[in-house]
Amino acid sequence: MASIDGALLDLKRLDRLAAGGSAVHRLDPRTKLLTTLAFMVTVVSFGRYEISALIPFFIFPAVLIGLGDLPVAYLLRKVALVCPFALLVGIFNPIFDRAVALHLGPLAITGGWISCASIVVRAALTVSAAVILVAVTGFPAICRAMEALGMPKAFAVQLLFLYRYLFVLTEEGGRASRARELRSFGKKGRGIASYGSLLGHLLLRTWLRAERIHMAMLARGFSGAFRASNHSRFGAPDLLFLAGWSVFFATLRLHNAAQLLGSLVTGLFK
Repeated sequence: MASIDGALLDLKRLDRLAAGGSAVHRLDPRTKLLTTLAFMVTVVSFGRYEISALIPFFIFPAVLIGLGDLPVAYLLRKVALVCPFALLVGIFNPIFDRAVALHLGPLAITGGWISCASIVVRAALTVSAAVILVAVTGFPAICRAMEALGMPKAFAVQLLFLYRYLFVLTEEGGRASRARELRSFGKKGRGIASYGSLLGHLLLRTWLRAERIHMAMLARGFSGAFRASNHSRFGAPDLLFLAGWSVFFATLRLHNAAQLLGSLVTGLFK
């Protein structure tokens, strides 16, 4: 029960962060979406043995966190939840790729370990960019931006329904779980067998709640689209933001900034 309520509050915190008033929050959602997509495409386009070239890309999420006044610890916890899955994907690389790629003193590093680390770094970059996008834009605004950029309207509306009524489903599940615990004594009524009845009741309650919600929406004039209360426009700041970051990403993709900086520093001390 505590985990369900915690997940619900966690999603609501993202909505509260998206209601901020910083310069990043005020940008057009299409600008932030396109910039984040450009960032992700650039990051995943690197080879599997690239690590140093990916490090400068952490500048993008760091700048957005600073400009958007976002809580760093909260975002790091979000990214940390995904990193173990990325590690699980790449953990078998050292078994199949045993060719030595470099030496760190007496330690020989194989290509498998480098590609595994590259997967984790790219996962951290892309997930952090996605979480920051939701935190400075809001999921409904992202769906409207995707629709404006050409996504089918039916798909955008389905995503909005999924996000909006996820809270309703979570609350129903929380009430059902609380009722099950209150009606249990000791370990009786809390075994695996009770989950079948719990899920069945949750399905029926969800079905009836969905019908009531649908009738309420029709009574309020719902015609298949969610109308936004404020309409943003693509202006000069949006164009500057998109063009500036796109040029920055392209530069980092064509030139290994970390390697160039390392060569420069090494040359100064020679």
